[in-house]
Amino acid sequence: MSLAVATPASARLSPPTISSRDPRRRLLLLSAAAPLRRTRLRRRIAVVASVPDPAARPVEYTPWLIAGLGNPGNKYHGTRHNVGFEMVDRIARDEGITMNTIQSKSLLGIGSIGEVPVLLVKPQSYINYSGEAIGPLAAYYQVPLRHILVIYDEMSLPNGVLRLQRKGGHGRHNGLQNVMERLDSSRELPRLSIGIGSPPGKMDTRAFLLQKFSSEERLQIDTALEQGVDAVRTLVLKGFSGSIERFNLVQKYKFHSV
Repeated sequence: MSLAVATPASARLSPPTISSRDPRRRLLLLSAAAPLRRTRLRRRIAVVASVPDPAARPVEYTPWLIAGLGNPGNKYHGTRHNVGFEMVDRIARDEGITMNTIQSKSLLGIGSIGEVPVLLVKPQSYINYSGEAIGPLAAYYQVPLRHILVIYDEMSLPNGVLRLQRKGGHGRHNGLQNVMERLDSSRELPRLSIGIGSPPGKMDTRAFLLQKFSSEERLQIDTALEQGVDAVRTLVLKGFSGSIERFNLVQKYKFHSV
């Protein structure tokens, strides 16, 4: 993967006590120096880390770049098109990662899930141009394609249904398409789709995407976000193991009556 490196001069990445000219090593150092107060928030991780799935691969300490797609600004907060942002916020909350760094048209949070360094990303370039933020970050921190997870809204899935895939197309999602174009148009890009349903009747698609959820839909989305955090944690610690396959199967039939 060949990417153009863009390193804004104003980026605030390293506290004074940490120095490294290698951006990837800097990410490792910053994640290792994350506040210990996150321990309380990780009660669910301890079991996963200490009792690994025999079928899973060993933990890989290559950093992950986890990017949620959405539009910046209060105007778009809580809309269907911004569930990618919401998922990143939920991961940051549960893992104790502070989103307080600006770089490459993005709001960043640097920390770890278990012992694996992660870079949480909320592009501020508007959703259709998300690749302008994610591409340079992936190049700067030398994150391999297999460790870039894109989280976005998906109209082809029922509201609140999740799907975690190792690769695929863009499915006419303009934001995901832009990301893929900035990553050599590769389909080998992990993604977590969050179902938001489809527009009712003849409702305009844009209006539907920028609409807030109903109270019932909101409950389904909140539940999905919690389940999504667990799925992302499993992916980071175990890779695409049998646990992810079971997760997708459960999600597919979660609203079906037996």
